[in-house]
Amino acid sequence: MEKTMTVNQTEYTIVKLLGHGKGGYSYLACRDGEQVVLKQIHHEPCAYYTFGNKIEAEQNDYQRLLLTGIRIPKLVDVDVPNERIVKEYIAGPTLSELIKQDMPIDPYLPQVREMAEQVRAHGLNIDYFPTNFVVQEEQVYYVDYECNPYSEEWSFENWGVTCYSKQALSKEKA
Repeated sequence: MEKTMTVNQTEYTIVKLLGHGKGGYSYLACRDGEQVVLKQIHHEPCAYYTFGNKIEAEQNDYQRLLLTGIRIPKLVDVDVPNERIVKEYIAGPTLSELIKQDMPIDPYLPQVREMAEQVRAHGLNIDYFPTNFVVQEEQVYYVDYECNPYSEEWSFENWGVTCYSKQALSKEKA
């Protein structure tokens, strides 16, 4: 039996789990032959991050990121009572997948650095972990909406770049 989830009275068929982050579960979902990402917010504890209203944060962060001009998936729908969002699906490997497969990511790092500069110019940091970046047709997209006030400590050069190795990825899963 297929699993479905409803967002504002629109039913989506769940294809597979894409990932589980500190804010929710992201699923590849389908409706009328179109693939999307359906994110279900969760309230599991996170020892290193404090949350407010997560669904509100998703909406606000999306709007803030739009102003920066970085490549992000379009927000399709928000279901506040059920804490679900639907966004455009960007097909392609994550930088994390490329690293794990020993594929070169050097061609993509200048794009991540450019994004870092764009968000910094707007007083923001994004979550630079490589699972949040998808490569599609040689273009890098930031597929998460999380952003925070800029802090040098959490900048790409001081924190983000340290995540871009197999060793760093294996420590994250430990």
